[in-house]
Amino acid sequence: MKIVLTGSLGHIGLPLAQLLHHHDLTIVTSKEDRTAAIKALGATPAVGSIEDADFLTRTFTGADLVYTMIPPFVSYFDPNVDLYAECQKVADNLTQAIRQAGVKRVIHLSSIGAHLEHGSGLIKLHYNVEQALNTLTDADITFMRAVGFYYNLYAFIGLIKQQGIMASNTGGDDIATWVAPSDIAAAIADEITLPAAHRRVRYVVSDELTCNETAQIIGEAIGKPGLQWIALPNEQYLQGLIAAGMQPAIAQGMVEMYASVHEGVLQADYLKNRPAEFGKVKVKDFAKDFANAFAAK
Repeated sequence: MKIVLTGSLGHIGLPLAQLLHHHDLTIVTSKEDRTAAIKALGATPAVGSIEDADFLTRTFTGADLVYTMIPPFVSYFDPNVDLYAECQKVADNLTQAIRQAGVKRVIHLSSIGAHLEHGSGLIKLHYNVEQALNTLTDADITFMRAVGFYYNLYAFIGLIKQQGIMASNTGGDDIATWVAPSDIAAAIADEITLPAAHRRVRYVVSDELTCNETAQIIGEAIGKPGLQWIALPNEQYLQGLIAAGMQPAIAQGMVEMYASVHEGVLQADYLKNRPAEFGKVKVKDFAKDFANAFAAK
């Protein structure tokens, strides 16, 4: 099968490429210096920008399947960036390229909460992307709705070192769902083996527990037993993000996102459609990596 992967050799791209080595792979990358590593995997590099619809169209042409994603290409601390507009441009480019290239099957990395048009904060980005891709009436699309990435927990290292806690406007006994990029890659590889469906939503999760249970496991790994994840008032958390330099509009979106977790809104559809099988990497496994990163700071 001829497959095109966006996302270069990132957190998901590398393990996914390794799993799909027996296919005719093309890997999109914006960095020329990644070409040697891509070729070493037996894949063909396509160097260009996802902000270039013509490049994407040329790259997608002839593919049996395309894996798409919105990469983290925007800094949340850039005071001038319009995050929603930038992501919409990429979504429109992908949609245009898929349509013009005549691609018939797409697997797209989306997010838990992408079914929500309102009230999800930053997750609205993923809703917008799904809506754009849904205009592709001639393509079969699977939306891989991943839950929270483990590596997002690294953002708490500074706070743990300074105050001995984890804190956001979700916490305590709120549900925390986590996923490892390697488990996402495995789920995508499995999805490729399934018969195509015009539209399919597939949630991807590695572990599910509460915020405090997550904190306890992390705390034990870093020598801070009893570590707690404190739920802050929305306004307090917002002001903390802004004080740290985050763009106010993006900070507001993050606060709204976590508020929807605290209120049980974001994960409602996930809970109705929870996958029968979770990924292999559990919080206890990730905690070892967290402990290494914590010690290195």
